[in-house]
Amino acid sequence: MAPVKAALIDLSGTLHIEDQPTEGAVEALNRLRELGISVKFVTNTTKESVSSLYARLAKIGFQLKQNEIYSSLTAASHYIQNNGLNPYYIVTDDARKDFPANDSTREHDAVVIGLAPERFSYDYINEAFRILHNSKGRARLVAIHEGKFYKTKQGISLGPGCFVKGLEFSSGVKSVCIGKPNEYFFRSALPNGLNPEECVMIGDDPNDDCLGAMAIGMKGYLVETGKYQPELYEQNSLPKVSGIFKNFSAVVDQIGEMVSK
Repeated sequence: MAPVKAALIDLSGTLHIEDQPTEGAVEALNRLRELGISVKFVTNTTKESVSSLYARLAKIGFQLKQNEIYSSLTAASHYIQNNGLNPYYIVTDDARKDFPANDSTREHDAVVIGLAPERFSYDYINEAFRILHNSKGRARLVAIHEGKFYKTKQGISLGPGCFVKGLEFSSGVKSVCIGKPNEYFFRSALPNGLNPEECVMIGDDPNDDCLGAMAIGMKGYLVETGKYQPELYEQNSLPKVSGIFKNFSAVVDQIGEMVSK
């Protein structure tokens, strides 16, 4: 096994749930840095801009730099700019800060959809459908991610995936998924000069976090916080991840043992 040199860390459900760190996570992140492990925070969170997410994490005690956060919003913004798109956005006002301005002289040639509960209404979704339908296949449907659900203080809540799939079904346009578990997302998040075999991914989603990372050669460590729900799987059918741990702190303990050998 290649030595662990870097950790990609999911945020919501792994390091924190809304404004509450998971047990021991603040101290564990400090321990991980002391081991000499490079750190990058990778997230499908689309309700908050990177600057707002950084402010939230700093406020609840995490020591980090804003440029250590690699968001699916960032990846989606790069995709839009690289393809010269003029999208109709179904995102929160805060998330919209991370995207380029629209060109009012051009028609919309894409729909970009993230987690935006206040915009998951018939009016917004129907406008998105019309843009896709009327373009006769020319407009793109860009899913910042296709998450099924996520964890909040109120419990498990609906993600944007069902709205993406609904637009696909009605418009006939296949979505382009930007965030985890997209291979491009993980490869572009890797620290410069490191191979996937030298990196681990730590997250609360067995598919989007762990298996997505493992598909490019990383180790995928699953934590039993956030959206982790083993009852959704039949006995012995949980996806075969590299390891399952109580929480982020327990993963760091394991990495510490590996580094010391």
